Parts: sequence; C-alpha cells; structure tokens
Amino acid sequence: MTPPEVLATLLQGEPPNTICLVRMSAIGDVVHTLPLAAALKRRWPNARLTWVAQPLPGRILEGSPVVEEILPFRRHAGLRALPEYRDFRRTVADRRFDLTIVPQVAFKAGLLARLIPGPIRLGFDRRRATDLQWAFTTHRLPPGPRRHVVEESLEFAGVLGCDPEPVEWPVRLSSREREERDHFFGDIEAPVCGVVVGASDPRKNWPADRWAPVVDALEERWGFRVALLGGPSRLEREVADRIRERTRTEPLDLLGDDLRRIMWLVDGCRLVVGPDTGPLHLAVAFGTPVVGLYGWTNPNLTGPYGPSRAYVVDGFARSPGEKYGTVREYRRGGMERVTPRAVLARIRQAVEGFDATRALSS
Repeated sequence: MTPPEVLATLLQGEPPNTICLVRMSAIGDVVHTLPLAAALKRRWPNARLTWVAQPLPGRILEGSPVVEEILPFRRHAGLRALPEYRDFRRTVADRRFDLTIVPQVAFKAGLLARLIPGPIRLGFDRRRATDLQWAFTTHRLPPGPRRHVVEESLEFAGVLGCDPEPVEWPVRLSSREREERDHFFGDIEAPVCGVVVGASDPRKNWPADRWAPVVDALEERWGFRVALLGGPSRLEREVADRIRERTRTEPLDLLGDDLRRIMWLVDGCRLVVGPDTGPLHLAVAFGTPVVGLYGWTNPNLTGPYGPSRAYVVDGFARSPGEKYGTVREYRRGGMERVTPRAVLARIRQAVEGFDATRALSS
C-alpha cells in the first residue's frame, strides 16, 4: 500500500525531471490514460514525459503537447517476446527516470516497468492488479473500488499531488492533417455521422444485419451523410460490405489502415456510433458526441467518458435497469440485446442534445 504521504515525502522539494508512463496496449487504453498525462504536465510542466507504447496506439501520441518522447515496444506472445524485452532493456540501460507510472494491470507492463531504471515504480494495489503486476512495482495505489478506467488512471494523479481536474484529452492533429480534414468534410454538404463497423475483438461487435436500418435512418430521418469507419481487417471489411448491400442509401466506405487518418475523420464527424473500440474513444477525446453500443464489456468501466455516457446503448444489463455497478466481467449475448430500436432512440437523444447546445450558443 502506498498512502499519498509516502510519495509526497519521496518527491518533496524535488519535482521529477523525468517521468515514464507505461501504457502499451490498445488504442482505447492509451486514450483513457491521456487525462493522467495531462494532469502530470499541469503539475510539473518542466518534466520530460516519456510514454512506452506499442507502435500502433503510440501514433495517437504524435504531436501531443504533454508527451516529449514515445518509446515503442513491439509486444509478441510467449518466448518470441524475450528479444523485445532484451532490446528494450538495452534502450533504457543508460537512462534514469525519477518516476515511473504503470497504469496497466498486466504482467507484461509490470515486467517492462521493472527494466526501467529509477527509484519509484508506481502501480495498482494488489486487488486490482492482475498477473502479478504489483510484484514489479515499488509503490502502489491505496486499495480502492473498481471505477471507470479514466478515473482509475487519475488516481495516480491524486496520489502524486496532481489535480485531476479538468479532465483533458491532449490529442493533436498536425497542420497537414487539419487541412486534409477540412478539405474532405468541406466537399460534403451534409453533416457526417461515422459508423464504426467493428472492433478487433469480434465479441464486442454488433450483428452486421442490424446496422442497415440504423444507417438508413441516419440519412433519411436526420439528414446525415454516413461514413463507415474501421481498420483493414477481413472481419471489418465483411461487415462493411454487408451493410452496404442491405442499405437503401450509399454510405461512404472509409475503412483503412492509417490511424492518423481515422483520428481526423472522427474529429470531423458530427456524431460517431459504434461498439467499444478505439475510434469511438478517439471521438470522445476530440469532443465528438458518440453513441456507444455495449454488451460484451461493462460501460461503467470502459464506456464513453463524459457527456456521451448518457447515449450508451446498454446490452450489458441482462434485464432493463439492472444495477451491475463496476463489475469487471464479460457477458455473452450482450450485443444481441442491443436492438436497432434502442440504438435509434439514443441517436435521437444525442441529436437533440447537441442541437439544443448549438441553439443555446447561437
């Protein structure tokens, strides 16, 4: 256990000059950790922040005003990962970090943090850490309940004496990316709604046949131009093709393998609809309203953080109004409980919500 006064004593009078943040995995995980990085830089603006991330999600951090360095780590499974750990150890051998923070509850993150030279490795408490991650840290958060992943990451800020408020998402587009965004959306007369066709984990995905009435309603009822968003996987391609075959409208097919392109696409959309996956969370970071479809994962843990939480379509609940709290589990059949009618109801609420906001500001 690490009471706040312990770390306060360790850091008293000596603000950290170098901070290392270990959050490697998925796109959504990196996005959820950005508010912690913003809080650290508000507290110590002169500290150099290094972020260890896998190459693809690490691209989100390019141009961020709070990250000075991105250390890529190409994670492989099993024994194939050993050369990667060895190479990483060589990379950081001559470095020293005053503070290493590990907001990732996994063995691989703990082991990697153990290779980073420095006196303080701060991780989760034993109950919340998994795969013995806690065994590789020198200090740990006080025990606490499960919370939304953004709030859990901000617990590190609180222990370190950093103000977690305001919750900020320091993602930035380059000037060229902004030009590409403006040029693309400038040629489309209607507001664009991005539909994220799927996640890398197929258990998070909505049945493809249910998308067609939603896509048609977005265009015919609300006047959106629908853009299908996603990566280059075979599964996403199949879902996109099935949607286009079954719709009366002609949604734009914007699937691709350029993460930075997806970033400026979701930034330019008026609304984004999709399951618990990276582009949905990127939209939240850019301030784009989202309608999240949740059934396999718990929206209280990984749902859209902020105002869009009100627009979640909840298939995780086994019955209407179930009080399931922040339990960390996966529920089979949850995405089947998400109906087109429920999705359309949330879209209507979202449209009315941002139309009202626009009217108040005009």
